[in-house]
Amino acid sequence: MGTHVVNGAVYALQYDVLNDFEPVSLFASSSWLIVAKKSMPANDLTSFIAWLKANPDKASQGTAGVGSPHHVAGAFFQKETGTRFQFVPYRGAAPAMQDLVAGQIDMIIDSPTITMPQVHAGTIKGYAAAAKNRLSIAPDIPTVDEAGLPGFYISSWNGLWAPKGTPKDVISKLNAAVVHALAHPTVRRRVADIGMEIFSRDEQTPEALGAYQKAEIEKWWPIIKAANIKAE
Repeated sequence: MGTHVVNGAVYALQYDVLNDFEPVSLFASSSWLIVAKKSMPANDLTSFIAWLKANPDKASQGTAGVGSPHHVAGAFFQKETGTRFQFVPYRGAAPAMQDLVAGQIDMIIDSPTITMPQVHAGTIKGYAAAAKNRLSIAPDIPTVDEAGLPGFYISSWNGLWAPKGTPKDVISKLNAAVVHALAHPTVRRRVADIGMEIFSRDEQTPEALGAYQKAEIEKWWPIIKAANIKAE
């Protein structure tokens, strides 16, 4: 999502993120969670949104930098909820989480890998998973549809591309290697352990990756441009 979707709208790149690569295969995705500091008075997403509306421009969301997917997710959240808050850029998600645990910022929207250890430890509040279905790594946290913000779906996802013009037989060999690896029980277990889900077999094709990337661009680029998000 970062390199092959968001960066195309945030940076003035010397290449086209959609047309200058040959898609090989989708790998796995990780739906994100909306979390807040432990001292936040709201105990569910609806109450949290109400609190944000009652306190415009007073709250803060940590991001992994200006123009990062976290920043874009926050802009999407503001658009969908009609709220206003400040963005605080960090040099990565880990230091942002440290400040959330310390109560220096109010919220984060990030992957289960970053958020769930702290939710399990009781150091932050988990409001909702930005997904259609509850996450296996966070079965007690409601989806955004259940929590009152339907359709607010965000996931980080990974895929494999080759340089433009790579021969089709090479693409086929690379794709076969990906499909073989993603079917291995050890790989599947490891991916699940870090809160990610492997795309289904019919989605592990070059065509599926190309279509998925195009759909993500069509979803996120208007949001990025409307929020005037530019990398510094």
